Amino acid sequence: MAARDRAAAKAAKDLGARLRALRQAAENARGRVDDDVVDPALRVVERAGRRLEVSGDATVVALGGATGSGKSSTFNALSGTELAVPGVRRPTTRRTLAVSFGADSADDLLDWLEIPNRHRVESSPANRRDGGQQELEVEAAGTSKALLPFGHKGEVDPARDLDGLVLLDLPDHDSTEVTHRQEVDRLVELVDMLIWVVDPQKYADAALHDRYLKPLARYASVMMVVLNQIDRLTPAEREHCLTDLRRLLDSEGLEKVGIAAISATTGEGVHELRTRIRKRVAAKRTAAQRIVTDVDVAAENLAAASGMSEAGQVSKDSAARLNKALAVAAGVPVVSEAVGKAWRHRGGIATGWPALSWIAKFRPDPLRRLHLDRWGLGKRGKEIDPARVSRTSLPATTSVQQARVDSAVRDLADEAAEGLTRGWALAVRDASRTHQDALPDQLDRAIATTDLGVDRDHGWWTFVKVLQWLLIACVVGGFLWLGVAFVLLYFQLPPLPDLSWWGLPAPTVLVAGGALAGVLLGLFSRIGVEVGARRAERRARAELVSSIATVTREKVVLPINAELDRHDLVRTSMEQALR
Repeated sequence: MAARDRAAAKAAKDLGARLRALRQAAENARGRVDDDVVDPALRVVERAGRRLEVSGDATVVALGGATGSGKSSTFNALSGTELAVPGVRRPTTRRTLAVSFGADSADDLLDWLEIPNRHRVESSPANRRDGGQQELEVEAAGTSKALLPFGHKGEVDPARDLDGLVLLDLPDHDSTEVTHRQEVDRLVELVDMLIWVVDPQKYADAALHDRYLKPLARYASVMMVVLNQIDRLTPAEREHCLTDLRRLLDSEGLEKVGIAAISATTGEGVHELRTRIRKRVAAKRTAAQRIVTDVDVAAENLAAASGMSEAGQVSKDSAARLNKALAVAAGVPVVSEAVGKAWRHRGGIATGWPALSWIAKFRPDPLRRLHLDRWGLGKRGKEIDPARVSRTSLPATTSVQQARVDSAVRDLADEAAEGLTRGWALAVRDASRTHQDALPDQLDRAIATTDLGVDRDHGWWTFVKVLQWLLIACVVGGFLWLGVAFVLLYFQLPPLPDLSWWGLPAPTVLVAGGALAGVLLGLFSRIGVEVGARRAERRARAELVSSIATVTREKVVLPINAELDRHDLVRTSMEQALR
């Protein structure tokens, strides 16, 4: 008994985990999978939770059948009452009738089932087990108790046999009243076990098989077909009907559906049928078995609609291709080229012959012309405040560039969604366009706030500039020397002492040598500036692409990956729900 209790507790725990997984899968699949699949899955979770809450130990068995099949008579025979009124007028059963067995009230369960027409059967203290006719104490909803005769001599009291059973007599499923058929369809989804009562003339009725039996094939373990009115058949006819019924059910995938033969009128086979029901009730597993099947069906339908393939993440190669396309559209080639020109422009001014390089100061700086050097960008150790950065003066994105960007984003989304169902693929594509309208401004801001490094790695410029000004000082000194000598000569004053370097007058060496050395130093420095400009251009391009990659990751890649993570969450949840 303890082992059985532990097994039951483990089964209940597993069922709870599966229900939670199914809910998580359905909720996260909303909008990616048709509501016709998601809604039933959520209803299963809600229905299962409520069913176990109201009465997890009770077993709800519903009798269904067509008009004239003897369903109500079977209900009376099983319950040992005369509560159901058999008849031949269509429809015979207008409202669902419920009878519960045992001392425990099933009102909460019947309230959930929305069945107002209810009765409770309890064993009467006066019941005899001596073989005489027995009586049951029946309590009808809203009425006083009454003693009703039941059964045959020697039968066991069903109120004790079927303690925990709630037996339902459903309306006729072939009723001409739409509301009756709707009531049957509603309760078919809620009850724990279905017993379909058929008669020898209509056991192959297409209305029953096509509308209920075949669609409910997955519920074969909690269904039974009862052939009633066997008292009207000869033994050979009984055998033929049961064999043909078994063959028909097997051909429809209903091999697990049990078959019973009874006569509700004479009581033949009723005791055996009640025994089979009693075993179901005593096991207390029918309700959980029905819920497990509900979960299986809902999870399988959701898995088929959502797909079970692993989504993965956006690949580095795909992201790199997108970054390249967005970099071109955002003007990275233009900016990196401007960095090279700015480096040459500023390097020429810093290292060129001062007498000539000052002319270059009148030419506009390429970066300032693009509004990319107005906030101290590129200053080592200086943090860029995005709040102080406005739009650049880069050329607007052309329609061709925008088309390329859209195509690159779409290709990235399609590649990421490869192998996913259509709903998820569309969701991934929508996620890639989440920030589509803001993307141009975000890219422009990324360009504007990137450290372009134009004020780095040119300390040698200062050294060259000092040398240039020393050479300028030499030239100026030489000119002053020559000027003083001319003045002394003009006023016939004693001349300055003669000083020669390398056989040339010293003033001439200072003027000519200083000018020539300054020009040569400027030319050689230009080589260094050119090398630095190319390096700065490559570095700026890498920094800009990195900034673009940050934007694309935040605005495109992460939303796509979030959608892919959501798909994988649904997939793993469905795996848990299906186990």
